[in-house]
Amino acid sequence: MGILETRIAQGRGDEVADVVLRGGRLLDLVTGELLDGDVAICGDRIVGTLETYEGREVIDVGGAILVPGFIDTHLHIESSLVTPFEFDRCVGPRGVTTAICDPHEIANVIGAEGIRYFQKASLHTLMDIRVQLSSCVPSTHMETAGAELGAEALQALMGHRSGLGLAEFMNYPGVIHRDPGCMEKLALFDGGHIDGHCPLLSGRDLNAYIAAGIRTEHEATSAPEALEKLRKGMRVLIREGSVSKDLHALQPLLDERTAPLMCLCTDDRNPLDIGEHGHLDYMIRELIRLGTPPLAAYRAATLSAAEAFGLKDRGMIAPGKRADIVALGSLEACDARMVMAGGVVLSDAAFAARQVIEPVGRGSVRAPRVGATDFRHRGNRVETDVIGIREGQILTDHLHEDIAIADGDKAPDTDRDLVRIAVVERHGRNGNIATGFVRGFGLKAGAIASTVCHDHHNIACVGVSYEDMAVAANRLGEIEGGFVVVRDGAVLAELALPVAGLMSLEPFEVVRDTLEDLRAAAKSLGVTLEEPFLQLAFLALPVIPALKITDRGMVDVVKFEIIS
Repeated sequence: MGILETRIAQGRGDEVADVVLRGGRLLDLVTGELLDGDVAICGDRIVGTLETYEGREVIDVGGAILVPGFIDTHLHIESSLVTPFEFDRCVGPRGVTTAICDPHEIANVIGAEGIRYFQKASLHTLMDIRVQLSSCVPSTHMETAGAELGAEALQALMGHRSGLGLAEFMNYPGVIHRDPGCMEKLALFDGGHIDGHCPLLSGRDLNAYIAAGIRTEHEATSAPEALEKLRKGMRVLIREGSVSKDLHALQPLLDERTAPLMCLCTDDRNPLDIGEHGHLDYMIRELIRLGTPPLAAYRAATLSAAEAFGLKDRGMIAPGKRADIVALGSLEACDARMVMAGGVVLSDAAFAARQVIEPVGRGSVRAPRVGATDFRHRGNRVETDVIGIREGQILTDHLHEDIAIADGDKAPDTDRDLVRIAVVERHGRNGNIATGFVRGFGLKAGAIASTVCHDHHNIACVGVSYEDMAVAANRLGEIEGGFVVVRDGAVLAELALPVAGLMSLEPFEVVRDTLEDLRAAAKSLGVTLEEPFLQLAFLALPVIPALKITDRGMVDVVKFEIIS
């Protein structure tokens, strides 16, 4: 008997099911009711619900509430700082069974090889990793990345079974002004799924952007912005990452009327945040705590997400759907007691049985050694552009401060929280070093540096002491990338990320514990930000308003130009 006939026979009860989940209540995503009945599974598919079944294996879920597996609708696995296999092991047991990822972080370092690594890895993880093709490598013309991917390169990557479409189109000025390179990519995916990325865009410009066939948007940071995008037909993805925290601002919009058009995503979330708070499970708990009806929260995390991305085979516990199931103690606690992905219970044994492929992108930090004088900030006028951090957002303010010039340099001023920020090109292409000022770290001494620097992933460094900045930047070359905290010439803490300067080869538990050491070391320098390393990384992303810095200089994102 073929697989199709077997599924039908087991669903009808003519054959014993492979697996039966018994003793639980199923969350009905239509009405919000909790319904009794078994769940029958054949291979990786659900074949029966709300009836009584016999199975070759019967799992008693002990009164748990059964909900569909959670779908993270937009994230960069690289930003979890671990490989796809460790990410699988880290968030799968929390209920995440599908992750729609954009590997543009690694693509900006090593190009198509990085995307192919994620495509290959997706064939061996227990959760279903869907690999979007990265639309903006580099994100703009105002930075130096390690690679460039045009429409021809993307076309060569199409057709993999993990693919869904084109990932977040960050160059929104290129879309609305019809840049030829942008038009080529959009035409290549015309009629398919194209992810959006257009912070603060509104009015006719937003209309033009959506008219390009762009369907989803995760950059809304206020309810009015999100509402306009919803009314214009976009699916809005509520984001709660380690830096970008938009859940509280958008929560009032999510109810049982809007839930079919709203989804959940994390974008960038590291193991320390996941360990302390959670992943999508945290978002669901917090939404319900703030007053969102449980039906709306769970629909956004499951069925609405599946429908937004054309994944017709999941999103409900229903016959014919993938057996992606989470057993919870309660809807409010969102406390996963058992998780099944594609009919496989996520257990230590199941994770250990996976085939793990070799990582890529070793030796990617090729920056020249730098000295203290490389971090001086020369200028001929005291009026100075300053990046103003908004904690919990990747939006920044464009501030202006008068900073005195002494001996040809504008020095950091800790009394006014004006500290040096620098970006050092690390791909071995031109050796650029750009310097500027940032307010919001609270730094009083030393320096911190990182090769996680969106999206070009050059070395980003912030500090008070030029000597310490040089030590930190040079140390990153020695450890193949990562995070470093330095004071008085000594390394206080570090995390090596040798996979393209973005991901660790260690288990996620080791990365989580090391991040705690790094956070403590940063605080010892006076840093007041809860997440200083990823906050630093986003200060170099020139597609997010208002002021950023790349290896080519300070960028006025509103004008979309480098400040001379």
